[in-house]
Amino acid sequence: MNQGERLAIHEVLYRAAHGYDSHNVDMLTECFTKDAVMTIRVSGGDLIGPYDGQEAVLNFMKRAMKRQTDKRLHQISNIFFESEGEEEAVALSSLTLMAAENGVCQLLSTGIYRDEVVKVNGRWKVSKRHLDIELPV
Repeated sequence: MNQGERLAIHEVLYRAAHGYDSHNVDMLTECFTKDAVMTIRVSGGDLIGPYDGQEAVLNFMKRAMKRQTDKRLHQISNIFFESEGEEEAVALSSLTLMAAENGVCQLLSTGIYRDEVVKVNGRWKVSKRHLDIELPV
């Protein structure tokens, strides 16, 4: 995999974070495959999910967005590849989740994403996402 492909994968991970933070469901939709699957584990507890299919993943995110009273910022960093090929890859990245509300900015949690990405019609998309997050948010 060349640098351009790696950069395109970084960008889809950043776009998913920005889409969520800006409540841009169209942008989020573009980041996930139709058959995407998402799971979450909080503080090493029980597995949450799986949310099977793009619609289920997006509905989970939309419900979470509606509950929030703050402005979220998902900072994605330390991206590296566990495996990489021409049409698929596995990327790990760090999450630092910040929130601003009533003039106060605070750290909400940290976590690790494990994203399986695939190339669909020339564009990288997340097909499987798992988030290990330290604190419930």
